[in-house]
Amino acid sequence: MTTTDQSTPPLTAPLCDAAEPFIRQPNFVMPEGAIDCHAHVFGPLDKYDYTKNRSYTPPDAPVGAYLHMHNQLDIAQGVLVQPSVYGTDNSLQTDTLNYLRAIGKDYKGIAVVDAHVSDEELDQLALSGHVGVRMNLLFKGGIEWDDVCHLAQRLAKRQWHLQFLIDISNFDNFADKIRQLPVPVVIDHMGHMDCSKGIQSPAFQDLLSLLKEGRVWVKLSGAYRTSEQPSVPFSDVTPFAQALVEANAEQCVWGSDWPHPYFAKAMPNTTDLLNELIQWVPDAIIRKQILVDNPRRLYQFD
Repeated sequence: MTTTDQSTPPLTAPLCDAAEPFIRQPNFVMPEGAIDCHAHVFGPLDKYDYTKNRSYTPPDAPVGAYLHMHNQLDIAQGVLVQPSVYGTDNSLQTDTLNYLRAIGKDYKGIAVVDAHVSDEELDQLALSGHVGVRMNLLFKGGIEWDDVCHLAQRLAKRQWHLQFLIDISNFDNFADKIRQLPVPVVIDHMGHMDCSKGIQSPAFQDLLSLLKEGRVWVKLSGAYRTSEQPSVPFSDVTPFAQALVEANAEQCVWGSDWPHPYFAKAMPNTTDLLNELIQWVPDAIIRKQILVDNPRRLYQFD
């Protein structure tokens, strides 16, 4: 993440670095039909306004660059996640999903909606490929827990799921609250907990228990957000990822988190992040399950 110098007019939120454009082939053979379960698109600002209540200001990250990243990594499909900077205005993501469908690509979306969203708006989101709602308890502009609780019954009838961006170590009664929800739950970035707290921390053990019960899905993503190391390999994240896979490999998925907005380290290369799977999931059969089979089921592809 970068900030402006004194010669630049102050911004309402700090600027983020752009994603590295040079994407190489991964160091392992990607299984056919691989799916990237977490990424964002941004801009252009003159067409899609950012919410004033936000934590960061991203550079443009258009759909063309997103597809280039997927092509270079041999990724067949993806899931776009509504970022906090747009609040509950899902226009850019909806337009992007409709464009992808128009060119013959089946991509899915996770929306952010108001607690009192109309059935008509949910219907329109479903038509563009949205299959869930994101709850953001880390950054400004995200949806609140109480709002999601009100929505949960309605989402269950649509067979949608809830996705949580939270630090599980700072969320009171995390496991008990999750168990009360009537919909499947997806946890972003392996729980977004600082690795220094260790895999034996009560919060991470709760996450493992929920995963073993089949109560949650977990995204193996965002290692640079939780690692104490400045760059790849993020070896301190490996025990966490391996523990999650061991707990329930059938409910783990992978996401690039492209274009990697809002964090305080050097911009990682997306290929290097994908290569972390070699250590996290050494078995090629289980990697295929995580990259292909699990996301097809969770995100209702086909």
